[in-house]
Amino acid sequence: MALVLFDIDGTLLRRAGPHHRQALVDAVRKTTGLETNFDNVPVAGMLDRDILTAILRNAGATAAAIRRDMPELVEQAQRLYARSCPDLRTKVCPGARMLLYKLWRRGVPSGLVTGNLTRIGWKKMERAGLKRYLRFGAFAELARDRAGLVEIAIRHARRERWIDRGSPITLIGDHPNDIRAAKANGIRVVSVATGVIGADELATHSPDILVPDLRALNWEVLLG
Repeated sequence: MALVLFDIDGTLLRRAGPHHRQALVDAVRKTTGLETNFDNVPVAGMLDRDILTAILRNAGATAAAIRRDMPELVEQAQRLYARSCPDLRTKVCPGARMLLYKLWRRGVPSGLVTGNLTRIGWKKMERAGLKRYLRFGAFAELARDRAGLVEIAIRHARRERWIDRGSPITLIGDHPNDIRAAKANGIRVVSVATGVIGADELATHSPDILVPDLRALNWEVLLG
């Protein structure tokens, strides 16, 4: 019994195009009338709601207005992305499809822990041809931070009796925030250098395993 959790952007997919960012910007425009951009917003490793908050603050929105509009922003962004998401089969990171397939064939539950909103994350997986390998996910609107999402995912897997208290659990991600989230929950973390953060910087955060891409990861290691 084991559980493997995956980040999406930079881990399972890379260079997925501007459609996600555009959906957030368009959601802000439709909901508030404000024109926003991503200037000085380091989106890597962030949750979508935090990204929305950052671009709104840069456009002059108040904290009260952001809180009031956030439910509609979340709904609009997901709806817009579902309409615009391109074919992502060529954007799958090296080794990701084969790793997911091997885990699926062996009945190992795999899930998502991602900063994407729910329907955005699942739409990406659908358009990348990866959805069939993933049982569940913990998404941006479900917790305040990535550590909270990991906690939700673990709790769900235990509730479904896919794992027990002694089962090995691994989070695979491309950002220091993934490392912090895994350590906060006492689980193993694999860092993969297919995102915007290089291997040298990832190494300074002491992941349990660091690989250049998922082709270098032996799936048996994930089973403890």
